[in-house]
Amino acid sequence: MKQSILKAFSISKHIPKHGKSSSIPGTVKYVGKKREEPVRLHIMDYNATDFTETDIGKISECLPFKGSQTVTWLNVSGVHEETIIHDLGQVFEIHPLVLEDISNTTQRPKMEDHDNYLFVTIKMGYLNEGLKEITLEQVSLLIGNDFVISLQEKEGDILDSLRERIRQGKGKIRRMGSDYLMYCIIDTIVDNYFSILENVGEQIEGIEAELMLSADQHLLSKVYHLKHELAYLRRSVWPLREVVTTLQRTENKLIQQDTFLYLRDVYDHTVQVVETLETFREMSSGMLELYQSTVSNKMNEVMKVLTIFAAIFIPLTFAAGVYGMNFEFMPELKWRLAYPVWWIAIIIVTLAMLWYFKKKRWL
Repeated sequence: MKQSILKAFSISKHIPKHGKSSSIPGTVKYVGKKREEPVRLHIMDYNATDFTETDIGKISECLPFKGSQTVTWLNVSGVHEETIIHDLGQVFEIHPLVLEDISNTTQRPKMEDHDNYLFVTIKMGYLNEGLKEITLEQVSLLIGNDFVISLQEKEGDILDSLRERIRQGKGKIRRMGSDYLMYCIIDTIVDNYFSILENVGEQIEGIEAELMLSADQHLLSKVYHLKHELAYLRRSVWPLREVVTTLQRTENKLIQQDTFLYLRDVYDHTVQVVETLETFREMSSGMLELYQSTVSNKMNEVMKVLTIFAAIFIPLTFAAGVYGMNFEFMPELKWRLAYPVWWIAIIIVTLAMLWYFKKKRWL
């Protein structure tokens, strides 16, 4: 049982698996889960009045959108095909070290300021409702003067509401530039952490309620699982705050002055996520203490019952031991009423002790 619990909560699954250290810097080599599905290239091109949406087959088809007066959002679903990452670097003039970071899905969230573009790497969180597990996916963003390129590990994300806003022209997103689109993507990812933490909070409340009633290995495994999920989430949320702070302080002209106000709002949300996460981590540690207290109290109750039984049987054992001795000249042995009197005395002693324990509220 102990080995199975340790196996289930091994921290090895939370440790990043990096590529070989002997790789030449700037080498595009995919590092992550093995994937065989085809990479999808999706483009949304828009301005205040026009909108175009299409899927393309290769990166070179982005050339007609490059340098236009519209904002182009290229979403790459899948970074496991190295040729596509190479083509991306050639078409948009991306540094090889940046391409290497894009292909490595174990990157720590960070922001890099280049001359013609910004490079941002963050983690997008999902909650697996069935397994009650948190899944994090790396999302890399390349922000240029008139384009945003988002690269994620697989198809499917939490950005559908943002795409729908662009399609319908809701809000100011169609009137703003690529920096505002970058803000919207980051803001959507950060806000989704609140949904994850809300579900985690419900799990904590449920486990606490169960711990108040009983404590067993199943609940202990739930608590340890929750602690590992929170640690897993914390490793991505803490650097995210640094990313937003760096974006606020950058002097790159790609970010307009109006967008800094929105980035400040994202920073506030990130701080709230971090504070909530730290609160939940403290609560999970408190649940371990609650589990130990519940087990200890349960053991104390058992020991109290056993002690009461032992205390009752001590005088009974003494009396039985005295009259069980093989002495020939014991005065009560030949008395006709000795046996019933002995039982009456035993019953009186037992009832007296039970009354005493009840009076002391030990029962």
